[in-house]
Amino acid sequence: MNLYNDVKYKLARLNVLEKIIATNLVVFILGIIIRRYLVWFELPSDFNHLITRPWSIVTYSFLHYDFLHMLFNMLWLYVIGLMFLNLFSSKMAINIYFLGAISGGLLFLLGYSLFPSFFGTNSSLVGASAAIRALLIFMCVYIPNQEVRFFTFSIKLMYIGLAIVVLDVFGLFGWNAGGNLAHLGGAVLGYFYAKQLIKGNDIGRGFESIVNIFSNIKFSRKGPLKTVHKNKSKVGGYTKADFNEFNTQKKIDVILDKISKSGYDSLTAEEKEFLFRAGK
Repeated sequence: MNLYNDVKYKLARLNVLEKIIATNLVVFILGIIIRRYLVWFELPSDFNHLITRPWSIVTYSFLHYDFLHMLFNMLWLYVIGLMFLNLFSSKMAINIYFLGAISGGLLFLLGYSLFPSFFGTNSSLVGASAAIRALLIFMCVYIPNQEVRFFTFSIKLMYIGLAIVVLDVFGLFGWNAGGNLAHLGGAVLGYFYAKQLIKGNDIGRGFESIVNIFSNIKFSRKGPLKTVHKNKSKVGGYTKADFNEFNTQKKIDVILDKISKSGYDSLTAEEKEFLFRAGK
């Protein structure tokens, strides 16, 4: 019983992306035991088969049959998750992750439906790569000048994102053409999401609302969206004196929480400027 409580406690302390990693690990183990039953959760390459298992547009992203495929995907997700959740909320991480999976799956389906002579037929898609690409490219576009340390040198995120997209394009002519096509679908979603968020539009809100209808897991905001008065004497509900006592990460969290509740337009010019400088 103590072991059960310990596991339950540790799982509760995981952030949302770490919980996705844990889910992938559990599904991987199940795949070793009952792989033949998991075929119903793979994404088929044609829309006719998709109709018989519509859930596969999401569930495919939790399936990994090859250990190295699963290992490298989860390592990428863990590293990207550390960076992402230092700046953005878990709600946004969920939105980008699953929209990236859906976007990658749809591009995969379109490619096989429109160009069967190039991509082939009777294929299926598994793996979290498209969803992870969405998170990575989002970061590369939103904070392109952020430097990442690689051993003895640093490189800007924009160059990492560009290199990965180029490799995926070349990958369309290799043995994993369908997988690379899905990667590009996730990358497109991440790029578009970041560009819109910079303009103040969170395109994941609609998806978040749909999830809340069909799920008991409440990622929803507390209360309906509403127009609020910009109180310039306060920042995110705190007095300026209290706000200035916070560290940088806490300040970012306060402002992002305000965006999630009232929208980007509810920010004061000072709050927008601080968030812009923090993003750089």
